[in-house]
Amino acid sequence: MIKINFFKTNFFNLLISSIVPFLILGPFIPDLILSISSLFFLYYVFRYNKFYFFKNKSLIFFFLFCTILIFCSLLSENILFSLKSSLFYFRIGIFSCFIWFLIEKDKKILKFFYYFILFSFLALVIDGYCQFFLGENILGYKKYGIRISSFFGDEMIMGSYLSRLLPLLFALFLIKEKNKFEIYFIGILFILIDILVFISGERAAFFFINLSSIFIIFFIKQFQVYRLITLIIGIIFIVLITFSHSNSLSKTLSERMFHEPLKSMNFLDSSKKKVIFTRAHDSHIRTAFEMFKESPIYGHGPKMFRVLCSNEKYAIGDAPCSTHPHNFYIQLLAETGVLGFSYLFLMFLYVLYCSFKQLISIIFKRNRYLSDYQVCLLGALIITLWPISPNGNFFTNWLMIVYSLPIGFYLHSIYSKIDKRSNLD
Repeated sequence: MIKINFFKTNFFNLLISSIVPFLILGPFIPDLILSISSLFFLYYVFRYNKFYFFKNKSLIFFFLFCTILIFCSLLSENILFSLKSSLFYFRIGIFSCFIWFLIEKDKKILKFFYYFILFSFLALVIDGYCQFFLGENILGYKKYGIRISSFFGDEMIMGSYLSRLLPLLFALFLIKEKNKFEIYFIGILFILIDILVFISGERAAFFFINLSSIFIIFFIKQFQVYRLITLIIGIIFIVLITFSHSNSLSKTLSERMFHEPLKSMNFLDSSKKKVIFTRAHDSHIRTAFEMFKESPIYGHGPKMFRVLCSNEKYAIGDAPCSTHPHNFYIQLLAETGVLGFSYLFLMFLYVLYCSFKQLISIIFKRNRYLSDYQVCLLGALIITLWPISPNGNFFTNWLMIVYSLPIGFYLHSIYSKIDKRSNLD
C-alpha cells in the first residue's frame, strides 16, 4: 500500500494558502487549485475511510443544497447551460472541508494563511495608493476616472477582495503570538485598508467592510478597543477626504459614495418613485421577481436569469437584463425558487442565532458562546449572507472561492474546538 506523505510536508499548506494572492490575478488558477485539491481530498477520504469529515450537519445540509441546484437545472429550459453552474458546485463544500482537515493535520497552515493574506494586502495597499496619487499603478494600469483597482486592472473588485478577506486576517491575527511592533503595524494596515476601500469607489465593499467591522467590534472581547480605534481613525481620514472642498477629487468621491446612491434611489426627490439601489438594479430585481412568481418552488435553473431576462413576460424597467440580478437572495429566488433560497436564508438565520447567543452571554457575563476567533469568521460570513445589498453572481467561481475560505476555518473551530487560546506559532 502506498502511504501518502504529502501531509508531512508543507506542500498543501503552501498550495491552499497561495489561493489568496492568486485571486488577485483572476479566478482560473484559484479554481484549478480548488478543483485539484478537492479531488485529492475525495480520494483521500475514500481511500482511508475518513468519512467523518462529511458526516457533520453543515456538510450534509450543503450537499442537500447542491442536490437542489442540480434538480433545478434539470428542470430548466436549457439543461446543459444551467448544469455548468450547478453540477460541480459541491466542490466548494469539499474544499472547505479540506481546509478544516489541513488545520487539524498541521496548524502551521494558519500561519501560512496569515502571512499570505498579509503579503497580498500589503501589495494592494502600496500599489493602490500609488495608483491613487500617481494616476497609475506599478504595472501601468491607470485609474478609471476616480476609481482605482490596483492589480485587478479593469475588474473593479479590489475593494471587494479587501473587505471580504479582512475579517479572516483579523481572526488569524487574534490567535497569533504578537509583539508590540506587529500590533502597531497591523493597526496601521487596518486604517490604510479602510481608507483604500473607500477611495476604490466600491460602494458595496465600503458598506461590507464597515458592517463586518462593527459586527466584530460589538462581539469580541480582546482587541475590541484596538479595532474600534483603527476604525474611527480611518473614518476621520475618510471624512477629511470627503469634505476637503479644495480638492475636486474629494468632491467626486463624495458624490459617488454618498450623493449618487441617494440620488439613484430618488431619496433626494420626493416626487419620484423610490427604486432599489439604482434604476438598473431595480429593473434587474423586479425582472427576477417576475421570474420567481412564475416558478416559485424550484425557479428557472441556475444561470438562467441571463437567458430569460429579455423575455417580455418577465422584463420590467429600462434595463431588465444582466448576467445576474445583483442580489444573492433575489437571484436564488428566480433561478432556484424557494428551495434554493431557503438554504441561504437559513444560513443567515444561523448567524443571527449565534449573534444572539453571543449577546446573551455578554449581557449576563457568562462564558462566551463564541470565541473572538469565531466572531471574526462569522464577520466574514455575514458579508456574504447580508440580504439588503448589491452582490455579484452567486455562482461566479471567484466569489465562490472567496466566501468558502472562512467556512473551512469556521468548521474546524466548531468540530475541533480551536479557541482564542490557540496560536499560530
